[in-house]
Order: sequence, then structure tokens, then C-alpha cells
Amino acid sequence: MNHRTIPLTAGLYLCAVPIGNARDVTLRTLDILASADVIAAEDTRSTRKLMEIHGISIGNRPMVAYHDHSTATVRDRLLAAVKEGKSLAYVSEAGTPLVADPGYKLGVDMRAAGLPLTAAPGASAVLAALTVSGLPTDAFHFAGFLANTTTARRSGLEGLKDLQATVVLYESPKRIHAMLSDLSDVLGEGRNVVICRELTKKFEEVLTGTVANVLDQIDGRTLKGEIVVLIDRGDVAVMNEDDVREALMSAMQTMRVKDAATAVAGATGMARRDVYQLALSLKAET
Repeated sequence: MNHRTIPLTAGLYLCAVPIGNARDVTLRTLDILASADVIAAEDTRSTRKLMEIHGISIGNRPMVAYHDHSTATVRDRLLAAVKEGKSLAYVSEAGTPLVADPGYKLGVDMRAAGLPLTAAPGASAVLAALTVSGLPTDAFHFAGFLANTTTARRSGLEGLKDLQATVVLYESPKRIHAMLSDLSDVLGEGRNVVICRELTKKFEEVLTGTVANVLDQIDGRTLKGEIVVLIDRGDVAVMNEDDVREALMSAMQTMRVKDAATAVAGATGMARRDVYQLALSLKAET
């Protein structure tokens, strides 16, 4: 038995749970699940199963289903419990609550009511995928799920096209082929992508290559399981120092020096410290 029963102060405890392998749960999350007065869960069945695996009994404690479609009445009931001095643990079906998972409105209402929130961090498909992708991790942008329809999905990809960061998004196995086809049309078939599925599970798979190459790899296959798609940053147009100076002068008309340097560095892909030094010299000349 790895958990302890501990005294918890009143408040909402947002607990990460495994994305596949049940042993990825943290000891702190087990302690909270063993000790909270009330447990709220996106999927009560999977939460009960996780607790059973780790020898935690729900006992006489209430377990409340809370998901994206839960009404304000359910939230009010959970807030009332915390106001009465109870500790409330919340877990999504897998991974970290609020990260493309329910819990946002609950957290907002708790914060608005001045009630304590505590994070018990742990497994996250976003970070797990980044670490095995082989793509740069110095900057990344999590885009959640793209729209279901082709037009809206392509519009979303247009907005991600020029980001100087690794883009991470979730996709349904039913739409992965269509999404990659749209990605090829909008970002080009030569853009490097990575598909991760069934992370931390027995049949974990990581596919890498250009969009065209990955489409070939999954051609005719019916993929299953949760899928994380990672998109490499695009090529940056080469800018000379005059171009950067012009961009900085324009940005500094409405921004502070350091903000202008950050914006121009992000747009050009240049090192921020170099852009900041140039901005300081331009500021001194004026």
C-alpha cells in the first residue's frame, strides 16, 4: 500500500491521474484520493478502478460525476461542500484536469468564491509526447483539439502555420487521416510531424517524418487510442539587420523596449538577447 491518509484543509484539489499506465500516478494524488472528504470525477468508473488498483476504498465518501456537460447546479453543490469546510478532490478520466479536459469552470467558480485551489501535478499527454517526439521543446504551443469540420480545421491550421514553436494538439483516431491531409494542404507536405498514440500503454507507437511520409505510414490503417500530433516549426524567412531594425523601430512605437524585443524575437526566430541588445542601441540613438 503506497498511500497515506492525511489531514486535508478545505479546498479543491486538482489531481493528475495516469494517461495509460496505472503506476504513473503520484503518491501525492493517492494520498489525496485516500483522504478527501468528497471526490469528483469526469468518469467515476475509471476513478473507482484506479483507486481499487492502488487499494484505496471510497468508503462512505460521496463520489460525484462532474464533466463538461455538468450543470451549474452540480458546481454549486461542490462549492457548497468546500464552503462547509470539506476537502474536494477532482480528477479527469486521464491526465491533468483542465488540459483539454473538464474542470475549468469549476476552478473559475472556486477562485471567484475565494476558495483555495491546489494542484497535484503528474501525468500529461502533452509533455509525454513532447519528450519522445524528437522535436524542439524550448518553446511549444498546445492547441487542444482542432475543429471537426474541414473548413474550420484548415482555418485553425492557418493560424498555427507560422508559429516559431512546436505545436501540440490532440486528434481523434477517426479524423487523423483527414486532419493530416488538411495539414499537408495548409502547411505543406514537407513539414515534419510526429504522431504519438497509446502513450505509456502496451501498444505505444510513435510515428515520425514529413506529413507525406506519415500519411504513407498510416495509409490503410485504422488507428485506435488517444492520439497526440506534434508539428515542427516552419522555416523562418531570413532577415538581415536592416529588416530587424525596421521591425524593432515599428514595435517600439507602441511597446516598451523589452516587449518589442520579445515580439520581434518571436516573429523572427532570432535569439531574444541579441534582439534586445539591438533594441537598446536603437533606443539610445533616439
